[in-house]
Amino acid sequence: MARVFITGSTDGLGRAAAEALIGEGHQVVLHARSRERASAVHDLAPRSAGVVIGDLSNAAQTRSVASQVNAIGGMDAVIHNAGTYSTAGRSPTEEGHATILAVNTLAPYMLTALIDRPRRLVYLSSGMHRSGVASLRDIDWNERRWNSSQAYSDSKLYVTALAFAVARRWADVLSNAVDPGWVATKMGGPGAPDDFEMGYLTQTWLATSDDPAATVSGRYWHHRQPHAPAREVSDHRFQEQLLAKLAELTGVSLF
Repeated sequence: MARVFITGSTDGLGRAAAEALIGEGHQVVLHARSRERASAVHDLAPRSAGVVIGDLSNAAQTRSVASQVNAIGGMDAVIHNAGTYSTAGRSPTEEGHATILAVNTLAPYMLTALIDRPRRLVYLSSGMHRSGVASLRDIDWNERRWNSSQAYSDSKLYVTALAFAVARRWADVLSNAVDPGWVATKMGGPGAPDDFEMGYLTQTWLATSDDPAATVSGRYWHHRQPHAPAREVSDHRFQEQLLAKLAELTGVSLF
C-alpha cells in the first residue's frame, strides 16, 4: 500500500480521491487550507495518515505544509489537486502575487521542491491550458488587464509544463498531468457535464496503480487516456524559462 499526500482534499475531486484511496487501504495525508476547513474531513481524519494545514496562496504557509508532510514521513505519491479558478482582480497574496498564479502554479512548484522526493507526482491540469499564453513576460499579471479565465488558463499551462519538466529531469519519478474534465465541483458548478468519478480515479490510478499503462511519465491524461497537450508543454526551452521564472518568484530552486 502507498502513502499519498493530496492537496486541497477537503472537498471536490481531492476529497473523492482521498476517500477512494483510503477505501483501498492506502495511507492518505489530507490537506486543508485552515483549521476551520479541516472540519470538513473530520470523518476521514481518523482513517488518514494525518492532516496538514496551510493556505497555499501564502508562501510561508506553503513552506509549512511541506515541512508538515516531511515530518509525517516519505510519500510514495503527491497529488497536486488544490486550485482556484476565479478571483476579483489579481487578489494579491501577502507576497504580492496574483492568487490564481500562487495557488495553481507557485504552490505546486514550491511543494515539489520542498517535499522529500516521492516516487510519483500527479499535477491537476485542465483542457483550458491550451488557451494559456506562452509568453512569460508578465506571468504575474502586473501589467496586463486582469482576466480571471485567462489567468487560470495560463496557470494550468505552467503547471502542465512543470509536470513534463519534472518527468524529464527526474528519471526516478513518474510525473504526469491530468485534465479531470469539466466536472461537478464547487469550481465546475452543479451542471458540469463530465464524469466526476473518472475525474478523480485517473489521479488515484496514476498515484498508486501497478498497471503498466499507469507507470509511465511525462504524459497528459484525461479519463485514463493519454492526450496531446499544448505544444509549449513539451518544449524544453519553454520549460527551462518557466522554471527560472518560478525560481525567481518564489526564491526556491527546484533543480
